[in-house]
Amino acid sequence: MPSVEIRETIRGRPEEVYELIRDMESYPRFMPSLNEVKVLERGDNWTITSWDTTLNGMSFKWRERDVFDHAGNRIRYEQVEGDLKKFEGEWIVEQEGEYTRVTLTVDFEFGVPMLSALLNPVAKVKLRQNGESMLKAIKHKFENGAV
Repeated sequence: MPSVEIRETIRGRPEEVYELIRDMESYPRFMPSLNEVKVLERGDNWTITSWDTTLNGMSFKWRERDVFDHAGNRIRYEQVEGDLKKFEGEWIVEQEGEYTRVTLTVDFEFGVPMLSALLNPVAKVKLRQNGESMLKAIKHKFENGAV
């Protein structure tokens, strides 16, 4: 199963950066590739969210379960319905000296073995680029006082 890991260092406290990352419904306001993120259900430490994004002119939609570890500043997510067979990962927010390191992991699977060998390398590059774009947008929003 292909996997992508992206890291970004942000000037700020981990708890504050985590709060911005946790506010997924705000992402479309500062992440151009996201058309819409909606919270459909909410529990004590989880949500079911609906995502609509456009990557290189292709539309992708899915629903995911997000599980929040507030004490550890982590968010684990897993697709429960959508365009891929598997789409899951984690946001990890950690103190790194005077800064905060954010790590985003994504594991995915198309579910069509014949196409996977052809599509996985391209998808891996696109997911990496999208993840990097998301983290840069979070960094920019946080560090420029727009939080």
